[in-house]
Amino acid sequence: MNFRGTRFIPLIVTVGQVVIFPYYIIWLKGVSLTFTLFAWFFAAFSFAAAWGYRTYQVKKNKERSYIVISYMGMGSVYFLIGFIKNAYDILPYLVLFLQVMLGFLQGYFRAWHSEQKTYHLHAVHHYLIVGCMMIGLTFVKVISPVFFITVFGVLLMLCGLWELIGKGKDQFVIK
Repeated sequence: MNFRGTRFIPLIVTVGQVVIFPYYIIWLKGVSLTFTLFAWFFAAFSFAAAWGYRTYQVKKNKERSYIVISYMGMGSVYFLIGFIKNAYDILPYLVLFLQVMLGFLQGYFRAWHSEQKTYHLHAVHHYLIVGCMMIGLTFVKVISPVFFITVFGVLLMLCGLWELIGKGKDQFVIK
């Protein structure tokens, strides 16, 4: 990782996922018609996360991680959530699809991140930053959790773009 800013992107993603999780739970519970459906949505997410983790682990060429796609994909899912209205008849199917996408991408990201040199340092900083952010968010009044989810989606897409720009610059560096 020669592009200096990219070493902090995994920390932004992990902290953001934990901070956004309570808002995501509120949204998911709101679009789930019953507790059973809510539980099934999370089961799908968990199975997809295991699938994503395993997909990365069995890769032969781990240098080509496609992590930019993971950032952009997670960002797109969170961003799309901001535009979902409860009036759709297909809402449960759409949410199930989003849960599977998000689970797979997060599992893939976790597997990739655990093999990075900065992972252990990020783990320590992760807990400290999440604690501070959660305290800070208690002072913010927002009408809907969808606002935070959408903003986080945009942030993830910007991280993916930043990573993509960084990879492009690295290709032209003479070593």
